[in-house]
Order: sequence, then structure tokens, then C-alpha cells
Amino acid sequence: MALPVLDFWFDFASTYSYLAAMRIGPLAQKAEVRVRFRPFLLGPIFKAQGWSTSPFNLYPAKGRHMWRDLERSCAELELAFRRPDPFPQNSLVAARVALVGLDQPWGEAFCRAIFRAQFADGRRIDDTAAIGDIRRDLSSTPRARSRRLNPMQSKRGCGRKPRRRSGSASSVRRASRPSTANCFWGNDRLESALRWARAAAARG
Repeated sequence: MALPVLDFWFDFASTYSYLAAMRIGPLAQKAEVRVRFRPFLLGPIFKAQGWSTSPFNLYPAKGRHMWRDLERSCAELELAFRRPDPFPQNSLVAARVALVGLDQPWGEAFCRAIFRAQFADGRRIDDTAAIGDIRRDLSSTPRARSRRLNPMQSKRGCGRKPRRRSGSASSVRRASRPSTANCFWGNDRLESALRWARAAAARG
């Protein structure tokens, strides 16, 4: 019998997505739910609201609370944490590479590695060289083959660009209608989302 499926939508620059990405694997396995990683871009959603950057930057009091809360949450989960500088960082290239990787065995590991690089190691995820290093670290293939799999330098990667845009547009529509898309927002709703996925599958 097929496992119930939960779509995990995230932007690599999202703070609480870091926590969720690090937790979701073991929790989903225990709940017997299959998770599909779905990278997208928050930037178009922000622009639709008239925001030029993250609301955590636009509203300093909110931002200060978020960073302190994230620091505490990482400590509780025993996750390393370093505040990214700058914040937020452009996640477009990382998302494009992830879309290729998620059709391959290394995709989810790449996603987690990007989150660790930004929020634990203080690396720039808008740096193509850093993304290439992360990709090569996960690969057992020769370096030349890694270059061919890298959308930043390959025709195959350029072919994925329309899919990348389609995914973003779909995500904006979902964000606009959470009541019909059965969305669960935030790391603190992860367990609820997994329970819902199992219950929905049982109902058929």
C-alpha cells in the first residue's frame, strides 16, 4: 500500500524552513508519510504584498523576536546556528540545482546541506562557487560529471528554468488560498501536517 504524501514547500532563505528541513525526515519516517521536497521562491510573494525584502527586516521588532526565537529553537533541537549575513540571500540558483537533484538520489541531501551552509556555517547560498562545492561534496561522481549535472553551467539546467517558474507561480496560488490547499504554516505545525496527511489518506 502506498504511503500518504506530504508536500514540503520551502524557500532556502526561510529561517524556520531550516528547522523543518532538519526535522522532517525522521518525523515523516516515524509517521509513515512520504515527503516531497518542493523548493520555491518567496520573493514574488513578498513583491505581491508590496514588500521589497523580508518582513523580518521591514519590521525590526518582529525581526529581533524571530532571531532570538530561532536561536532558542536551534539550541533545543541541538542544531548549529549562525545568523546569515546578509539576510535574506537570493535562493534562485540553489532552488534550480535542487529541482535537478530532487529527480536524483542526492536531492534531499543537497537541500539539507544548503540550509546547513547558510544557517549553521555562515556561507553564502547566493554564491555559485559555494553551491558548486556543496554539490561536489555530495557526489561520488568525477568532478567533470558534476559540472554537467550543475544547472548553473549546463544546457540541461537551462531547460529546467520554465519548470522553476511554474513551481513558483503554483506556490503563490497555494499561498493565496490556504483553506483550499490544506496548508500548514511553519516548523511548529510540522507534526500536525504529518498527522493530517495520514488521516487524509485513511479517508481516501
